[in-house]
Amino acid sequence: MKMLIRIIVIALCLVLIPVAAIATAAAKQRFADGPNRVFSGGALEAGELHTGAEPDWRFVSEISTIEMQLLDPPKSRRIWTAEYDGKIYVWSGYMATAVGRVWKRWPLQAERDGRAMMRIDGKRYERQLVRIKSGPILDGISTAIRNKYPSQTTRATVEAGETWLFEAAPRN
Repeated sequence: MKMLIRIIVIALCLVLIPVAAIATAAAKQRFADGPNRVFSGGALEAGELHTGAEPDWRFVSEISTIEMQLLDPPKSRRIWTAEYDGKIYVWSGYMATAVGRVWKRWPLQAERDGRAMMRIDGKRYERQLVRIKSGPILDGISTAIRNKYPSQTTRATVEAGETWLFEAAPRN
């Protein structure tokens, strides 16, 4: 019996070591300048702040992910992005599911206060996330998304609320 208890204690300790390491890494990343590949990060502080004319966003077609931070709360994440008709867009799928609404809180926060900072190739851009819920423009945007990523985003999924789509417009 004592041997069984020792085995159980050792097994629990072996399980707790990686759990503690992952929890520590996640907590530490919250205070870092930006996210890493796995964990969300803190505020985007490093990098030149873009000023001047609106960029030609076609260059994001060659970039797989960008860093995006909402100003409230100042938490950053890696996110997919697409360009269509000279504008930049971000989106979140699974929004009609309970898991999606718990797992992906940033779209709800962005709808309340869309002020955002994006960092792309080390350069920061102040943006205003504006949710798009319907309209013929969704056909072109969703095609651009599907051409770049293995996404199921369509005009129908956006209009049904399954996917939340935001234009990352210039902030006034």
